[in-house]
Amino acid sequence: MTDSADWEKVGPTWKRHAEQVADQSWPSGSLYVVATPIGNLGDLSLRAWETLRRCDAIAAEDTRTTRALLDAWGIATPLLAAHRHNEREAAETVIRRLALGERIALVSDAGAPAISDPGARLVREVQAAGHRVVPLPGPSAVVAALMASGATRDDEPGFAFAGFMPSKAQARRKWLTQWLAWPVPVVMFEAPHRLRAALVDLAAVAGPARRVTVARELSKRFEEIQTLAAKDVLAWLDEDSHREQGEFVLVVHADESVPEPDVDLSPEQRRIMKALLEELSVRDAARIGARVTGLARDRLYAWALAQS
Repeated sequence: MTDSADWEKVGPTWKRHAEQVADQSWPSGSLYVVATPIGNLGDLSLRAWETLRRCDAIAAEDTRTTRALLDAWGIATPLLAAHRHNEREAAETVIRRLALGERIALVSDAGAPAISDPGARLVREVQAAGHRVVPLPGPSAVVAALMASGATRDDEPGFAFAGFMPSKAQARRKWLTQWLAWPVPVVMFEAPHRLRAALVDLAAVAGPARRVTVARELSKRFEEIQTLAAKDVLAWLDEDSHREQGEFVLVVHADESVPEPDVDLSPEQRRIMKALLEELSVRDAARIGARVTGLARDRLYAWALAQS
């Protein structure tokens, strides 16, 4: 726990950093797209705080939710509503005010605006009107879940963000079939009241052994993050009734089952691929190997994976 002596040391440091942030460039007539905490108020960045304080108005998905955040941080900036049902009208209002040289911030209820939240249309229309858009990175449930999942690798960093699953079973299975065919981890959201049905469909489509990271209540007091086989997720939920509560992010890891190459490689082709794999990722080795050998890239990719 931080005592008063600690704060005496830390206080001047925070003041110095706050002054440095305040002295940065703050172009007028600009839309500031600000990521806000997904649960932990301490995740608001110093730059985001200064932005929300400095702007002439804040366009918010839900003004009540944002007012609670602003009150917690001592920010009195006026709010205007900008949700998915009034985004066109909100964009017109924002553009008029930007034309007067005002600074307007855009926030969603939590996390990054315009990513599975309202805001993208407003950003497009502001850009089309010739005004600058300034993004302020920060909290993201997608990135937080990926960070804790171990699903990506530095040599294969790709992933796909799919958003919320469809609510109807037939549409959900079709959607899962399309997304889980990607050769990368797939991040998706799900509501607690649909979680069980979604997990049943996910295991059926992905296969029982496919690894899934379940992240609930990220950054909040009761945060839980668990990685297990798709067939075991429901049993894990059953161990504690509280585990079905809160907000969920699911990370479906890339399929680790590797099909056998349809035809083995010649000694010369093997030599080329082994040399490439010493310096390159599997993906890049397969791509370059296909050019050199004339073989299909998918075939070389499967062969290379089988060597690891």
